Amino acid sequence: MKSDLLLAVNQLAAERNLPKPVVLRAVETALAAAYKRDPLSNGNDVIVTMDPITGETIVKTVQHVVEEVEDEGMHLTLDQAKEINPDYKIGDIIETGQLEFNPGRIASQTAKQVLMQKLRDSERDIVFEEYIDKEGDILTGTIQRVESRWVTVDIGNTEAIMPPSEQSSFERYRPSQQLKFYVVQVARTIRGPEIIVSRTHPDLLRKLFEVEVPEIYNGVIEIKAIAREPGARSKVAVLSNQEGIDAVGACVGLRGIRIQNVVNELLGEKIDVVEWSEDPVRFISNSLSPAVVDRVDIDKEEETALVIVPDKQLSLAIGKDGQNARLSSRLTNWKVDIQGVSDVEIGDNTKTIEDKVPPVKISENPELEKVEVEVPNDDNNDQTNIKEKENKEKILAKETEQSAQDELIALEKELEELEKQEKLEKDSKENQMLDVSSDELWQVDDAVFNTSKKEENTGIRFAEDISGFYETDEGRKGGKRGGSSAKSKRRK
Repeated sequence: MKSDLLLAVNQLAAERNLPKPVVLRAVETALAAAYKRDPLSNGNDVIVTMDPITGETIVKTVQHVVEEVEDEGMHLTLDQAKEINPDYKIGDIIETGQLEFNPGRIASQTAKQVLMQKLRDSERDIVFEEYIDKEGDILTGTIQRVESRWVTVDIGNTEAIMPPSEQSSFERYRPSQQLKFYVVQVARTIRGPEIIVSRTHPDLLRKLFEVEVPEIYNGVIEIKAIAREPGARSKVAVLSNQEGIDAVGACVGLRGIRIQNVVNELLGEKIDVVEWSEDPVRFISNSLSPAVVDRVDIDKEEETALVIVPDKQLSLAIGKDGQNARLSSRLTNWKVDIQGVSDVEIGDNTKTIEDKVPPVKISENPELEKVEVEVPNDDNNDQTNIKEKENKEKILAKETEQSAQDELIALEKELEELEKQEKLEKDSKENQMLDVSSDELWQVDDAVFNTSKKEENTGIRFAEDISGFYETDEGRKGGKRGGSSAKSKRRK
């Protein structure tokens, strides 16, 4: 039958998620610390052994053989040990007796405190051993809390911290948000292992590509360089180690599904994948993607490059706030200067003008020794060019003003014609309406009672006829609102 102490050891191992031997050694150490305070030990050191199967506990008092004695109850010199047994040497343990396993209340409290401390130390050691191998790898964690810009991340068995220097300014972190983090450092501290994670490290992008692109994980495609501005934009230079495999296409994936997964993990960060090359001219040209490059002039001594791009591509090559040029310089480790084609042509023209200056002519008369220098008048040429530009600008301004005035006049004419048409339509409608107030309607013939004449006359003669005339309107027929039939009945 197992003892109660062994059952408690098994329960502690299950609750703390610790191996049973670790908990057993912690209990033995705690009991030894408690029995050292027992007067029966006579100041000797105490060793406790527990059987892991039956739970039987043995308490022994021992002394250690040392060169210099610090505690007479716990230590013996080599000469004293040889008096007991000549075979003893330094470092041996001499058993001096046994104690009965019956701890009291005070000994139990001491054992409990030591045991809890040992269990905490064991947990920290296990966590440290588990995560020390994951340094430089990525982990999936859940943000637990955000306190004064320090983010605490739950990564499973323990918590990690993300300092402000490892946070992206374009990302907003909230509790219960699940993200992938790069493990920067795992260190021992007084409070236990300290794990620092990052969302801005360049290797986070490298590890995400290894997860999404099997060719990178297998070594068929190699990531040669990474330049990153966390949360905004990144550039990745890749190289294929096997013929027939497109490095850029493999990283992008079918319909961009592979790179889109990486972008989603980085919360929308834009990623440019370019091909790496040993030729610096080609590599610099590729690094400025998506801009098109006309020419690249490099200086290997100073490691500078002058990139010539079309004028329409100049803003795209430089990028927003110089972002594209800055990332290209980091990716290639060259100082990149970007200029448009027109700027380069102006510079070439100034050089050609300087080259056209004739050399110094010396007169043949040695006595006079006059020096004649012919220099073209550049100031007059500049002034004429400026005047021509000003005249062209004035002519363009006048033409634009004249065209605007012509358009306004045409619009005014159209408006007048529209108003005239509306007036004509209104007049035609008014003429079509019957004028009831005219005198001709109220004229009555002398033979008004003559039925024959009345039948011949088709005009309106009486008020009843007027009411009947109105009743002939389609909207008033049928007596929906009383009509003429209802009015005649009331009169009768």
